[in-house]
Amino acid sequence: MKKAIYPGSFDPMTLGHLDIIERSSRIVDELNVAVLKNNAKNPLFSADERVSMIKEFTSHLPNVTVTAYDGLLADYADQIGANIIVRGLRAVTDFEYELQIAQTNHAVNPKIDTIFLTTSLQYAYLSSTITKEVASYGGDISKFVPKELVDRVYSKFNIKR
Repeated sequence: MKKAIYPGSFDPMTLGHLDIIERSSRIVDELNVAVLKNNAKNPLFSADERVSMIKEFTSHLPNVTVTAYDGLLADYADQIGANIIVRGLRAVTDFEYELQIAQTNHAVNPKIDTIFLTTSLQYAYLSSTITKEVASYGGDISKFVPKELVDRVYSKFNIKR
């Protein structure tokens, strides 16, 4: 059985994240979307809110579970029995950073391998940071996040649309 983990902050979850989740869920038997609890980043949504939202938007995928974690990803992957880490790549600059992280995770836990999925072209520019930036100025984020999430993001900035 191939069990993978797709880690991230998902603050907020974007359509690019959802694309990677859907595609990787077809490759592995079980996929755990692991939400990083990193309050040092000053998240827009709490870890519990992010877990809940991702569960909502992935409920159509029977082999996907969503959890929150803190600490080393390599340790958490071992704890849940995952030996594959899934990462999405938007550009060459992502690869340089992600390769270093993948090699570190493998050094910490040699049972872990990382697979990289290139982003679908329509999401190549997209990130949670860009989404928050546009939303903070009241810009249209309807092409960035699931439609059910749009108003929730704006509400975090006290913006009514």
